[in-house]
Amino acid sequence: MTPDDYRSQFIDGLGFGLDRFQLDAIEAFDERVNVLVSAPTGSGKTLIANYAIGRVLQRGERAFYTTPLKALSNQKYHELSALFGESRVGLLTGDTSLNRNAEVIVMTTEVLRNMLLTDSQQLMTLGLVILDEVHYLQDPFRGGVWEEVLILTPAAVRFVALSATVGNADFVGEWFSSVRGPTSVIVEKNRPIKLHDHVAVVRRGQPHADVLDLLDGVRLSDEARRVDNMMKATRRFRPGPKWSGSKSSAPPPPFRAPRRSELLQALERDDLLPVIVFIFSRAACDDAVHQCRRDGLLFTTPEERREIEAIAQSRLSGFSDDDLKALEFADFIDSLRRGLAMHHAGMVPAFREIVEACFEQNLLAVVFATETLALGVNMPARSVALEKFTKYSDAGRQFLTSGEFSQMTGRAGRRGLDDEGHAIVCFSNEVALHDVARVALAPPSDLHSSFRPTYNFTANLINHFEFETALEVVQRSYAQFETDHRPTGTKRPLGEQMMARHKVLEELGYAEGWKLSRQGQLLRSIYHECDLLIAESISSDVFEGLEPAQLAGLLSCFVYESKRSTRTPHAAKQVTKKKRSINDRLGQERRGSLNERIAEISVTSATIREIEDRYRVPHAKEPDGKFATTIAAWARGASLGTVLDLADLEIGQTSPGDFVRNAKQVADLCEQLSRMHHLTDVADVANQARDAVLRSVVAGASSVHPLA
Repeated sequence: MTPDDYRSQFIDGLGFGLDRFQLDAIEAFDERVNVLVSAPTGSGKTLIANYAIGRVLQRGERAFYTTPLKALSNQKYHELSALFGESRVGLLTGDTSLNRNAEVIVMTTEVLRNMLLTDSQQLMTLGLVILDEVHYLQDPFRGGVWEEVLILTPAAVRFVALSATVGNADFVGEWFSSVRGPTSVIVEKNRPIKLHDHVAVVRRGQPHADVLDLLDGVRLSDEARRVDNMMKATRRFRPGPKWSGSKSSAPPPPFRAPRRSELLQALERDDLLPVIVFIFSRAACDDAVHQCRRDGLLFTTPEERREIEAIAQSRLSGFSDDDLKALEFADFIDSLRRGLAMHHAGMVPAFREIVEACFEQNLLAVVFATETLALGVNMPARSVALEKFTKYSDAGRQFLTSGEFSQMTGRAGRRGLDDEGHAIVCFSNEVALHDVARVALAPPSDLHSSFRPTYNFTANLINHFEFETALEVVQRSYAQFETDHRPTGTKRPLGEQMMARHKVLEELGYAEGWKLSRQGQLLRSIYHECDLLIAESISSDVFEGLEPAQLAGLLSCFVYESKRSTRTPHAAKQVTKKKRSINDRLGQERRGSLNERIAEISVTSATIREIEDRYRVPHAKEPDGKFATTIAAWARGASLGTVLDLADLEIGQTSPGDFVRNAKQVADLCEQLSRMHHLTDVADVANQARDAVLRSVVAGASSVHPLA
């Protein structure tokens, strides 16, 4: 079949016409060049990926589809299985492996990076890599992985990179061309569904909220300008430093922010549901759902309530009654039955997946979510509301950036269901509407690199390349490309950073000149922020002679990071009462052994930091042993309720979602150690520890299982 025949067949099979940018991208792919697509959320970028995969399969080659999140990989696996057939599609994430030799493999970007660094046989007939959500290369913790993939993938493999709208797509495309060869940059700025921006406000003396237009074309609407002017006039008469009268005699402001129930009732009245309401705090999301329940809101029919219950039960079949009680399932299901839900990282994955499944089935009216939802799974709504237009950062309270605003409001408008999407910003005394309008109308922000050579990456470069070639590899990074194009080179060149890490490795015995020692070979297979500290801990035998639960506890000190202030005094009082009754299954001896070994790791960490200071290498996180007894108790079989009580006691109030996330990261490290066969005993114990951790809510009802 010729490319033209395949293209005609593909387009005819869709049953609808393609947008210009989609046709341009498909044509570019058929011309055998790489393709970088920058387009708004929901505009149909996936269709370009599906076309490219089909063409590559036709030629007898394999395709890898990479995503930044396991949840996205799971979702994409189902989509591609439906499209190409389950037998042709596989899934590889940190904790799931299905049909790993399939023609199309969906994976997290880290999995592909690890394959490239281990010369995996999987790469033999690879013809195409799809990089989904490529704007993630800006992520401060994981963004460098995208650059490593683009630099290290064999030259014959072509890329289709899909990104949310970025301001400097042409510049990113120039870098793509420099590392991957000819690249066609396709930019689409128009949303497929027109977005209307509104403000929700309650006028003084009115019993309900109004939803006003924020913009009139590319300027502030007359109504919004009136609100700003009236607030400005009132502020002149509000009590200030020179006010001598009582506060109560000052004129009250003419407008106020809507309460949560008022907002939802106004959206229901104006036919703007379902809505995702973004709130920048997990506790506030929970509180919002409780408030709406207290106010008696109900958005579902009896039939919808039955469907919601069926979805929930199907995802929770592996959970014990004790687990469900510890997770406050009764409150969760009552909220869902009313058409209300929260969605944030403090929830266990199974609960989040239930919310996503119900929302996709159009069974929920409102989801209160933190902004992580905007970066994750595909959950479009008719409307998106922002409860506040400011959020806290290291620099104090700041306005949302244009990138944050467009990422969240990108969820508004469901293709095929809505003629237009709606973004609603809740009024606030502190924020003028002309500032909101300025951000809403601002062009998309530029994409910047966060790449730095890690110890693991440096060790792999030493293993694979001569020194000059390794230097060239690092200098091909987007980080270096950005630095080279700046008027003044403010950044330390990437090659220097790699050489500084090499010096640290030499001093610690991982390298002799530009050659790895046996210890250095060990470092090559540790993929973690604390890669060098973990390797040093292995070399000093700190993991020897432990039982599985103790090893899990010890590994948690590389994963866990304490929050600054985790518990209110009130919560602390409640927990102390429970202290005597917590049966953590550990005993003093195990605890003592754990604490001794954590102390050893801290000494090793201090030694590494001294050497790093000499070569001006930034430090990794310090080991943190606070989660160790919690995860050790879990690995010994303690119930979820028990370990959450224990965590509250030893760490501070800990949400089930945080417990599960940290436990999964511990399981991932166990998995890495279990593959180090030359460690024999430690590898065996690590394998048992992984199985002991991955049970019940930690194993979860992953969204892969129902269809697998």
